Parts: sequence; C-alpha cells; structure tokens
Amino acid sequence: MVAKLWNLCNVLKDDGVTYHQYITELTYLLFLKMAQETGTEDQLPADYRWGDLEDQPAPDRLEFYKILLIHLGSPGSRLVTAA
Repeated sequence: MVAKLWNLCNVLKDDGVTYHQYITELTYLLFLKMAQETGTEDQLPADYRWGDLEDQPAPDRLEFYKILLIHLGSPGSRLVTAA
C-alpha cells in the first residue's frame, strides 16, 4: 500500500505537485475516510463526509472536495478552534 501511494506521488510530481502538497491532500482524504471507518463521522456536518464525496459523479468530485474543505476549515466551523 505504501509503495502504491508513493508511486502515485511520483506521477503527480511529474505534473508539478510537490511532496508537501501530495501529503497534505492525502491527509485530508484519510481524515475523512477514518472518520467513517471509526464511526466518528457524526462529528462532521451532514453533507460534508466521506460518503458524500464518494457519491459525487467523477467529473464533479474535485469541485465538491474543494467546497468540502473550505466548509470544514471555515472560521464558523465547530471543527476549527484556536488552541
């Protein structure tokens, strides 16, 4: 699995995506997936969960993902708090 992820990283690197950008996006996706897998998705707003991303038609998925990240990271989100 790890080798497969790094191979994808190398492909994206050829398209101008840095390792940092790749790891950042992978982390966001893993966060959403792990919330589903661990049963903690109820802490995320409805319509902004892994299944909602997965349900999007392929051509619309990236745009939905961007909106999802903006919503989850917005200052009004209960998930964003100052430490």
